[in-house]
Amino acid sequence: VQLQASGGGLVQAGESLRLSCAASGRAPLPNTMAWFRQAPGKEREFVAAIARSGGEYYAGSVQGRFIISRDNWKNALYLQMDSLKPEDTAVYFCAGSERIYTRRTSYYRSDSYVSWGQGTQVTVSS
Repeated sequence: VQLQASGGGLVQAGESLRLSCAASGRAPLPNTMAWFRQAPGKEREFVAAIARSGGEYYAGSVQGRFIISRDNWKNALYLQMDSLKPEDTAVYFCAGSERIYTRRTSYYRSDSYVSWGQGTQVTVSS
């Protein structure tokens, strides 16, 4: 399935953004969905993941500030980002996998996902 992320932009520290990710056409979202991000000069890192059943997983750096959600009827994935910090600046990617994982660590690995969106830039100024 092809994914497309949107909603990025330029905000000041402390402000909020909501990212969206949709599957192409009328395809349903994969069972497991996630957000990753990549800052300039850094490796891609896990941000948050959500299972079809609704189980949520977060990186420690965003816990309590970001909320991942999905609307299976609209085939859409969201990432509500509050209290943004300059270190949140990155390109954000949505990713999906049809697999249903039982180990928490599987959600954190980028190679657990086979479908990737093109990325949306988030820039947080201080």
